[in-house]
Amino acid sequence: MSLLPLLAACGGEKASSSADGGTPSAGGNASTGSKVNSSGQLDVPADASEDLKKQYLVENAIAVCMKKQGFLYTPEAPEDFRDSYATDGADYELTKKFRQKYGFGYVAPAVYPNDPQVSRKDDSEPSANAKYIATLTPAQKTAYEKALGGPPESKTGQTEYTGCMGTADKEVYGSTSVQERSQASATQNQKNAQALNGDQELVGLAQSYASCLQKEGINVTTTQPTSIGDMVKLQQASSLATSVEAGADGSKPAEHSATETMSESEARSKLTKEIEVAMKDLACGKDFRAAYFPKFFKNPGSTGAG
Repeated sequence: MSLLPLLAACGGEKASSSADGGTPSAGGNASTGSKVNSSGQLDVPADASEDLKKQYLVENAIAVCMKKQGFLYTPEAPEDFRDSYATDGADYELTKKFRQKYGFGYVAPAVYPNDPQVSRKDDSEPSANAKYIATLTPAQKTAYEKALGGPPESKTGQTEYTGCMGTADKEVYGSTSVQERSQASATQNQKNAQALNGDQELVGLAQSYASCLQKEGINVTTTQPTSIGDMVKLQQASSLATSVEAGADGSKPAEHSATETMSESEARSKLTKEIEVAMKDLACGKDFRAAYFPKFFKNPGSTGAG
């Protein structure tokens, strides 16, 4: 039930800057270890970026608003978008450790079904808010949801957050509409991506990265800095999908569904090959990623480079 900040898409899987067009955090994981204090508020990390601070303030404002409505709301610490890249190339050693065992993580769930690193099972504990809501009567739950409100909904023509979400949004972001912030963020992300793709250092390193991959017998379909880091990984996903026999209606299951029908020996065989490709990709792109991610984190573009 946490208010999720409106984020601009980044690479189709990850998020970059928030809708107000602010600059994402550039130093450390400011959200790690943040706890609710005795006043029922999150302590905002001193090293958080302005964008991340606003996300914290929104959560705190929702809690205050809900309390006035007679409900308990426990603010939830927002996540630093950069965390999702740690084992996806941003941290070389962590990525190396991950890929040595799981490859890109596509086939691994079939081999390690109970491993939390790759398992698709949701074994997480219910949030404090979920536990609280479970104690409410149906009528109280309806009142709670109305008081909390929700995000913009295009189906209903709703363009702003409602309820306490709306109150908190206006308190933190002012009168600028969600749509205006979203458009500004998308425009900025596009400019950032163009800058990254025009960065001569990155262009040169991407070319070297591509040459290395070709020597390893890996097909290169792009040398664009914002795309090359994910290229081999996406090729593996596509290869896995096309290797699955289509259903009667011509449709094919998602990659993770494909692994569910594999025998253990088949899955292990495919994982071995995936690990080999993933490690070659990591080694070839080491210098590129070392230069790319610091620039990407400072000014995230519309795509990533895992």
